[in-house]
Amino acid sequence: MSTTLPACPSCNQEYTYEDGQLYICPMCGHEWTKDSQLEFEESQLVRDAHGTILNDGDSITVIKDLKVKGSSDSIKKGTNIKSIRLIEPEDGHDIECKIPGFGQMKLKSEFVKKI
Repeated sequence: MSTTLPACPSCNQEYTYEDGQLYICPMCGHEWTKDSQLEFEESQLVRDAHGTILNDGDSITVIKDLKVKGSSDSIKKGTNIKSIRLIEPEDGHDIECKIPGFGQMKLKSEFVKKI
């Protein structure tokens, strides 16, 4: 039976090994518990304003009017957006999508809900 061990959260190397209840990275010496690994994985999930987990390709709705930086227009509450893509957070923006009438934009997950 082969199990895949997580990469080191400190240096991102994949040479992790288990020692009892600990994961250890031989590259940087970082040690962490299996429980902290579960907490880390849980924190990496992107959730909408209601706590629902979002995935690539989901459809979402904007839950409040959002001002668009550099424009006098705003994205209106209730705007439906299809096929989102989750990205590494940049200034809190963790969703990339194409919004009708605006084009490609980044949004914060706290202002959307999954449909």
